[in-house]
Amino acid sequence: MTPPPEPQPDLLALLRSVRATRWFTDDAVTEAEIAAIVEAARWTGSARNRQPWRLLIATDAAVRARLGGLGAYAGHLAAAPVVVALAVDRDLGGADASFDEGRLCQTIVLAAHALGLGSCPATIFPEDNVRAAADLLGVGPPWRVEHAIALGRPAPRPPRVTAVPTGRRAADEFAGPPRPTP
Repeated sequence: MTPPPEPQPDLLALLRSVRATRWFTDDAVTEAEIAAIVEAARWTGSARNRQPWRLLIATDAAVRARLGGLGAYAGHLAAAPVVVALAVDRDLGGADASFDEGRLCQTIVLAAHALGLGSCPATIFPEDNVRAAADLLGVGPPWRVEHAIALGRPAPRPPRVTAVPTGRRAADEFAGPPRPTP
């Protein structure tokens, strides 16, 4: 029997420290950083290895501004120096496409965080906006652009009151009761 892997406290600390970043400095994200994120994303697992996605990288300010207007929660895309839009072929991905897209998004967020970058996913909706995003980024059916991720160097959050709760639930609130030890 193979022994379990050794714990990696640095990696676990990294996972616990990820936060959504919606405010960015004007500092550029380098081509090398973008390439490193793309390389990490390329290795994301997918059901039956179908990889039903393409990454569309937007650095042009006008494109980012237009993407930021394509959903009630997409405004932060306009402020980010880089937007990574996720184009997904739901026919290729089948019933697993949404799950695979979530895995891809999380890989991108974690890779950005490991590089010291901030990120925040955005949902593009309703359907007219999904089509507008695809057109803006130069893809057509079967590709759909329903999500994008803002990337950049984190800036301090502006002072304001937010209705979004902070903190995390305790593990026993969402993981169920402890299991008996065998």
